[in-house]
Amino acid sequence: MTTTTTSSSATSGGELAGLTAVVTGGASGIGLATALEFARRGATVAVFDLSDDVPAPLHGFSVNVADTDAVDTAIAQVAATLGGLDILVNNAGIGAQGTVADNDLDEWRRVFDINVLGIVRTTRAALPHLRRSGNAAVVNVCSIAATAGLPQRALYSASKGAVGSLTLAMAADHVREGIRVNAVAPGTADTPWVGRLLDSAADPAAERAALNARQPHGRLVTAEEIAAAIVYLASPAAGSTVGAILPVDGGMAGLRLRPPGQ
Repeated sequence: MTTTTTSSSATSGGELAGLTAVVTGGASGIGLATALEFARRGATVAVFDLSDDVPAPLHGFSVNVADTDAVDTAIAQVAATLGGLDILVNNAGIGAQGTVADNDLDEWRRVFDINVLGIVRTTRAALPHLRRSGNAAVVNVCSIAATAGLPQRALYSASKGAVGSLTLAMAADHVREGIRVNAVAPGTADTPWVGRLLDSAADPAAERAALNARQPHGRLVTAEEIAAAIVYLASPAAGSTVGAILPVDGGMAGLRLRPPGQ
């Protein structure tokens, strides 16, 4: 495992000054937007990703969340060198397409190993440090796919359904230890993974229009909007929010609008 530490420190004087956060899958997309928002608000931020190439003032760690030893080592290094650990954002994940019959069992195991067991590994390693924090929070990144029944997303949806259930169980287990556990459930977000799906579509423009239209507010969710929700749930301002799964989906989970013109 290699690490990269930038020369700049977190913004001084922000409302999260003095707190240290770990964001998994933090080198791009939602994770990078979240890490930068934590830093903007004063936290010291460690990013775990396959690449440790992250911008200042983030601290990059090359970590595969499917590797227990690498996760344990990196969490210990963060706690020892960055002043403890107060916030964990379990964002690392991979996508999958197809019906229940379209992916072989090795692919099912691979996706669950990262999307679900990745959360288990990082949280398990972080718990001793979080218990000492006094301002401890865990935020898991779930998905609208956990509850909406999207077509061609059987494996991905199953993994994110597990993330939602795991969030509630973790919240119950650790709230009396002073550790708040919550999750966000994004709708379809404008991220590099979605961009690759669009690029591979037969008609990328039509596919983007369809994705925009299925969310009531008429567009993809931005990474920065999801990051803002994650940072709120992790902050002391959300001190009485525990076991919540916050939709950031333009109304997709709860609204049932009539077709335009009706």
